[in-house]
Amino acid sequence: MKMGSFRACLGTTLVFVVFELCRVCCDITDGNAEHLKREHSLMKPYQGVGSQWDFSGSTLVTSSYVRLTPDERSKQGSIWNTVPCYLKDWEMHVQFKVHGTGKKNLHGDGIAIWYTKDRLHPGPVFGNQDQFLGLAIFLDTFRNDLHGMDRSFPYISAMVNNGSLSYDHGKDGRSSELGGCSAEIRNRDHDTYVAIRYSKGRLTVMVDVDDKNEWKECIDIGGVRLPTGYFFGASAATGDLSDNHDIISMKLYQLMVEHTPEEENLDWTKIEPSVSLLKSPKDNIDDPTGNFRGTPLTGWKVFLLLLCALLGIVVCAVVGAVVFQKRQERNKRFY
Repeated sequence: MKMGSFRACLGTTLVFVVFELCRVCCDITDGNAEHLKREHSLMKPYQGVGSQWDFSGSTLVTSSYVRLTPDERSKQGSIWNTVPCYLKDWEMHVQFKVHGTGKKNLHGDGIAIWYTKDRLHPGPVFGNQDQFLGLAIFLDTFRNDLHGMDRSFPYISAMVNNGSLSYDHGKDGRSSELGGCSAEIRNRDHDTYVAIRYSKGRLTVMVDVDDKNEWKECIDIGGVRLPTGYFFGASAATGDLSDNHDIISMKLYQLMVEHTPEEENLDWTKIEPSVSLLKSPKDNIDDPTGNFRGTPLTGWKVFLLLLCALLGIVVCAVVGAVVFQKRQERNKRFY
């Protein structure tokens, strides 16, 4: 094979790589207004509060933010959508702000984003009830487990519950955690966001907290089953330590996804919240990263691995061809 052919092959491969990477980076929706579901969204100046959104506890609604708790001890607050969501595939973008006067490690407790069967039930889990039915994303700002020094806080984690599990505050929820990541979300001078996507049985959580205007993957779990007809909400709590926990906006987007006829014929309201995993969530206690070692790679990750292998083969072939050509030229000189 001639060097020109190798260069052409390599160029084509690189173009393909750039195209696929752009496709992957755009996987989280850019916020197309056509797919925004206003009946499930909370935005300034919060005109839907009172009709499409209820609030309870210490929650204060202003024209600029919804403050779930003030920077005071022993407060709980929440805000809940009054309209059940019947979308099979969706993505929620939450802009939030956690801030206060407490110094490092002297603040708490955090925010929870909910998609659950019941709403407006105050309780011990970031201001909401324990043993809930549905999905919770926890933005935990305070470390309770002093033995769990392998991860830094604030820490974002996910939990799916069928009503039988309890959230263990003493262990920071490790026994029921599906995955998570550390993220500096407190006292930031810029906007902070979390995106929660549920589509075709896959739960993905992304964060944008570094003022780079780009999403960073935090959680990616397959085998998740969530019903339709549940409610979105947010709650927060303080204990002996405190912070201001503010929700700036919650925007829900419908994802246009094709389902099989069998999936379309299912009664999605009867699905029990569950996760099909290769290991129990309790195994996370021994996993320093807090992620599932047994979770299969996503399609684009497999693609990137294969692509790297292909590029390695192409580079080796090019190098081999160059070495062979130089040897041929050297042999000619001996004749």
